[in-house]
Amino acid sequence: MNFFNRNRNAKPKSKTRETIETFAVAIALALVFRATVAEARYIPSDSMLPTLDIGDHLIIDKVTYHFEKPRRDDIVVFNPPRASGYAGKGEAFIKRVIGLPGETVAVHDGKVWINGKALVEPYELQPPAYTMPPITLGPNQLFVMGDNRNDSDDSHIWGPLPMKNIIGRAIVRYWPPDRVLVPLTPTEAVR
Repeated sequence: MNFFNRNRNAKPKSKTRETIETFAVAIALALVFRATVAEARYIPSDSMLPTLDIGDHLIIDKVTYHFEKPRRDDIVVFNPPRASGYAGKGEAFIKRVIGLPGETVAVHDGKVWINGKALVEPYELQPPAYTMPPITLGPNQLFVMGDNRNDSDDSHIWGPLPMKNIIGRAIVRYWPPDRVLVPLTPTEAVR
């Protein structure tokens, strides 16, 4: 029995109709995949230099954070919070997770401090040339910063990021070809 064409007297579909239906199904599946599993993003600014350059293209994992919490050094894509002034404008930001829920973050003496200890940051372009008084993060908040500390619109300006704003985690760079194997996080570089 043919499950796809149960009416034996029905006219067979034309090749054009079959092609259109196949494309429609493929587009629907791609949209569902992009909305729930992974999506491609490109880097429009220099706020993540030297790790991510303008024009780099990444794959963003949208599933992992449904099962585990973000970790320090993860690079996340998120909808900017209201305090940033960019909320609701259709733009997404990409930054590195620096502070985790319950931690106290401060910036002074050219370093980022977590709970009173200086953070070792091999990925930053330059040490921060600013100070920020201590901020203690709530249970569902992260502190995110660009690796280009002195040219990044991030948590040191607009405060903690609500975890509900996270779209996903950057997992791999696929463009340009000469930077595909360059690790996105220091942890990957050690492995």
